[in-house]
Amino acid sequence: MSLAVPAGTKPAARPQNPNFSSGPCAKRPGFTLAALEGALLGRSHRAKQPKARLNEVITRSRAILGLPEDWRLGIVPASDTGAVEMALWSLLGARPVDVLAHESFSEAWATDVVKQLKLKDARVLAAAYGRLPDVAQVNPAHDVVLAWNGTTSGVRFADAGFIADDREGLVICDATSAAFAMDLPWQKLDVVTWSWQKVLGGEAAHGMLALSPRAVERLLTYKPAWPLPKIFRLTSGGKLTEGIFKGETINTPSMLCVEDAVDGLRWAESVGGLPGLIARSEANLAAVAAFVEARGWVDFLAEDAATRSCTSICLKITAAWFTALDAAAQAEAAKQLAALLEKEGVAFDIGSYRDAPPGLRIWGGATVDTADIAALLPWLDWAYAQVAQSFVQQAAE
Repeated sequence: MSLAVPAGTKPAARPQNPNFSSGPCAKRPGFTLAALEGALLGRSHRAKQPKARLNEVITRSRAILGLPEDWRLGIVPASDTGAVEMALWSLLGARPVDVLAHESFSEAWATDVVKQLKLKDARVLAAAYGRLPDVAQVNPAHDVVLAWNGTTSGVRFADAGFIADDREGLVICDATSAAFAMDLPWQKLDVVTWSWQKVLGGEAAHGMLALSPRAVERLLTYKPAWPLPKIFRLTSGGKLTEGIFKGETINTPSMLCVEDAVDGLRWAESVGGLPGLIARSEANLAAVAAFVEARGWVDFLAEDAATRSCTSICLKITAAWFTALDAAAQAEAAKQLAALLEKEGVAFDIGSYRDAPPGLRIWGGATVDTADIAALLPWLDWAYAQVAQSFVQQAAE
């Protein structure tokens, strides 16, 4: 077995910011802790000024994302996971449901629907990593649960044409690694969730829950057969709990994290709002795509170029020596590659997700400068060559 690339020497340039984790993600360029000096620490989140700061997260998010005026947006507990779970447990059961599962988190939502909620009229439309489910099977009379961008697979929906405008069911969309980096088709969706810790690089704490008028109507006219814990309750006495959508959170938020979220939103406005954020993410994807196109050892996990994510950019190793290895050896080789990059201080936390095929996952969200992506890419060649040489030598012995 021959080695296709020489070991080479270490690249001279290094990324200014080596943080390419897919969550929590890189802080905005130029961030320092001084940005949080205005945090309302030691204050009740129910007091006038802290509540106004919470509402600022809502109003700025609405404006940047172009949320329709008749939608509601609220801050809810437990990051994006909490927001999705709140939607699933509060809204499902009124109709049959189709769950589109094509990576770890959408598979988790399928598990909730089938094994926890135990909905009898549930279908899981699954696809392997790198692909999207067969959307032609989606029934417009059914509720639909999907992840717009596969955080662990690097595969996103290219469009929403498969969702009917006159659908009877609701569409619940996990958009945590899509919001602020992709143009979401609001008219095709009914529930959209995300967290602060993805595209804008915020700190973990709460999630965001956006509801269309159709979703609100479901909340007011349908009562699930199961009990709802307090942190999931969006209604009281048959009425929507409007305070949630004005900064009155269900449980206590971290005002430090709130200040950080506001800082990220203000930065987003400074780079041109949503168009500017999208352009930054797409530039990062384009840089990686040019690199992959010129290499013979690596490719995108996404099989269709139109579905490549511009945030969670997932790569697979395609070299013959690698594909000849068994699954355990492939996982070890990919782990060593990521470890080398971390040891050199040029890329932290870019190994593929634990449930995904072995490879690399480079966060390309808007807080990542394309110059840092460009500086990282030659290091991928260097680290790959070291690992390839080691494994090829082992095979020859």
